[in-house]
This record gives sequence, structure tokens and C-alpha cells, in this order.
Amino acid sequence: MPVNLVSPVAGQLHPIAGLKLGIASAGIKQPGRKDVTVLLPAPGSVVAGVFTENRFCAAPVTLCRQHLTQSASPVALVINTGNANAGTGEDGMARAMQVCAALAQQLGCAAAQILPFSTGVIMEPLPADKIVAALPAALADASEDNWLAAAEAIMTTDIVAKGASHSIDIEGVAVHVTGIAKGSGMIHPNMATMLGYVATDAHVSPDILQRMVREAADVSFNCITVDGDTSTNDSFMLIATGQSGALPVDHWDHPARPVLQEAINQVSRELAQAIVRDGEGATKFIQIAVEQGQTREECRQVAYAIARSPLVKTAFFASDPNLGRILAAIGYAGINDLDVSNIQVWLGDVLVAEHGGRAASYQEADGQRVMRESDITIRVALNRGLAQATVWTCDFSYDYVKINAEYRS
Repeated sequence: MPVNLVSPVAGQLHPIAGLKLGIASAGIKQPGRKDVTVLLPAPGSVVAGVFTENRFCAAPVTLCRQHLTQSASPVALVINTGNANAGTGEDGMARAMQVCAALAQQLGCAAAQILPFSTGVIMEPLPADKIVAALPAALADASEDNWLAAAEAIMTTDIVAKGASHSIDIEGVAVHVTGIAKGSGMIHPNMATMLGYVATDAHVSPDILQRMVREAADVSFNCITVDGDTSTNDSFMLIATGQSGALPVDHWDHPARPVLQEAINQVSRELAQAIVRDGEGATKFIQIAVEQGQTREECRQVAYAIARSPLVKTAFFASDPNLGRILAAIGYAGINDLDVSNIQVWLGDVLVAEHGGRAASYQEADGQRVMRESDITIRVALNRGLAQATVWTCDFSYDYVKINAEYRS
């Protein structure tokens, strides 16, 4: 079961003025399963995004990137689950374009104004005809208060739907930020097997929105790992409809930009952490905070070395304070001039290592107490600078192997 995570209820997710969401069933993998979602931003809305760095990126990722370069104001986004349309070559591109063209015809726009997204099994032909047949029903279902239904429709191996929402005040005007995401396995930057959609009714210029989505990704979806596998389909989109009535955020130093940025970051972090809490087979949520490094990047190197270690993750599943595994991961993180005699390591509130070995005050019973918790923090002080970074991960359980062994069955 997910670690201290429950599905949001519809009333917790603020509608975003100027953005409708419609859901339908195409029967891509399971008959009757809601598996097609359409997002319809109002005219004048702006969309920005970041995508997987996997060189085997899926056809919809390639097509979406191309379409975004032609217009920052797409007419619609279309998402399917059950099939990733990745590793499908030119045929996959043609099928993704078929979906875009069909939706464009129904909306009276160019195919390049449609952004496609897919998630599911890799190397299987996209059943484009089924998706096209479901589009009228998705359009008919479109509503501003459909966020929870959309969160459920984009799930794959997820157990819990993921959504978050915040409201802020910009110069006396209420501004809302709401987002949904999917992801549970094949999670690792850059980015993770995840789709994320965050929207705001703020008015933001295209160049500023692109910078904002990159910052949001860097403090959220690029700080998580479940299994160290970077997916072919990762996409994180930020939509600004401009319908709130607040003054436009049209330059980086605009006084409202940091406030809006933090609200977007917070929604993105909640979604990213929900992905880890719903990690395939997860029983523990683990925060790894590395501080006092020379650079943020070296702090991230250490954090990720710990977070993606199968030996560390299996020890946490067993609630076994086998702390040598953490030290070993720090040691192979790739920082060649690291002086291990200066490093301190805490497990929860317990100092477990210093001066190159076990802390004199450490007691095995204290380590066992922390390891029995479901939310655990590992803190590492490198004591060589002022930089810091935090990564979120989960443990490896028997169920992780079972879920992935049976994924296509």
C-alpha cells in the first residue's frame, strides 16, 4: 500500500478558470477503463514543458516538443494510458499524429496545435483508432471541475490518484494552482516515468512560464527516484490560462513571480513526493538530505547514490539499520576528494556515523527504532561547504519485483 498517502477528494482540487478536462474510455488495455483525457485551455492560454532526457524518447514526446516550438498556445492536450507509444519508430510518430489530426479536426484547429502524451507498455503499437473513437466522448465530458477524474484516468501501476492544489493572493486577486500526476515505477531523473500537469489561472508570458516550469521540475520531479530507471515518456507541463484577473507576470523580476513560483513548486513537490509514496511495492518513504557540500550537484550525487542503492533500499524494507550500506554509497558517489573523516550521518534524530566510522554515541536500538518508522530521514553533512540538496525515494520490497515481473500480463 502507498506510504501515508490517500487519494485527494474532488473538493480539494480547485478548478482553474479557463481550463476544462474531459475523460473517456477507449479500452486501450482494459475494457471500460477510463484511459483517454483531453485538456482544453482557453484561447490565449500559455503552455510550457520539460521532458525526458532518455534518448529513446517516445513518439508523443518528440511530437509534443515539435508542436510547442511552433506555438506556446496549443488548443488541446490529449493523454492516453495503457500504451507508451515508445520504441515504435516512424509508425509510432504516424499514429501519434493521427490522434492529433483527429482531435484538431473536431476542434477546428491545426494538428500542430495539439500536444499528445502517452504512458504504458513500451514497444507496442498505439491503438490510435480506439483513441480517436473516444475523443468525442472526452470532449463532451469536458469540465473545469474534472481534475480528480483526470488524475484517475492517467494512472498505470499507480494505486492512488495524485493531485494537489494551492491558492495565493497576487495584488489582492485570488490565484489558484492545481496539478495532477501519475507515476509509481521506472522513476528517476531526468525525469521519471511520470506525467505531470500543473495549471494556474495567473497570466504569465511564454518565456517566463518556460523558466518557471524548469525551476519547478528541478525542485520536485527531478528530486525523486524509485528504481533508478529514467523513462521514455516523462513530461511535465505547466499551463497558465490568465483568467484570474491578476496583472501579468511578464518579467523574471516581477514582484509576484516568486510568490507564484513557490505555489507552483509546492504543488509540484506534493505530486513528486506522492509518486514516491506510491512507489511500486513501497513500504517506506525516505528523505535524503545532504548538506554542507561544495556544490548542489555534489550534494545531489551523494543523495542519489544512497537513494538508488538496492542494498540500502532493501535494508530499509527489512527495517534493518545496516548502516554500512549508506557509508558505502556515499563513498562511491564519485566525489574523488571527499574526506570521509569529516562526514556525519544521521538516521532520523540519531547520529550514526562521524570521524570515518560509527558514532561513539550510537546504539543499535536507536537505529532500529527509526527504521521501524514509515517516514524516515537520512541526513548527511559533508562539512566542506554551504550547498545542500534533498532527494526522495522509497524502499524495495518483494512486491516491487512481483509488480514488474507481471507488468505485461
